[in-house]
Amino acid sequence: MDVLAGLDACTTMEPDEGRVAAARDRLVTPEEATQLADLFRLLGDPTRAQLLYALLEAGELCVCDLTETVEVSDTAVSHALRLLRTAGIVASRRAGRMIYYRLADVHVRMLLDLSREHLRHG
Repeated sequence: MDVLAGLDACTTMEPDEGRVAAARDRLVTPEEATQLADLFRLLGDPTRAQLLYALLEAGELCVCDLTETVEVSDTAVSHALRLLRTAGIVASRRAGRMIYYRLADVHVRMLLDLSREHLRHG
């Protein structure tokens, strides 16, 4: 038997039907799984992650503030913000000719806070 394969293998080939049923009852739907994967893929870009944490810390910033903060081009910032806004992760408001961006809601803040805490924990 392959030693490495044995590390993740069951010692018995009989699943615990009660646990399987309970897990299936709480399992995300295939549609939800796709949406979650898309969300994590969107958050998985280092530039977008830095932009989100800049907004988390500052509350609200315009493109030029974000460009300076994360040290990437205004084109890259604008593109990233467009993706994040379309996904409902950031929101914007217009003040004259300026557009200011902020995290869309408390859930995004919680996700970012928990993610950072997880990194610090490990």
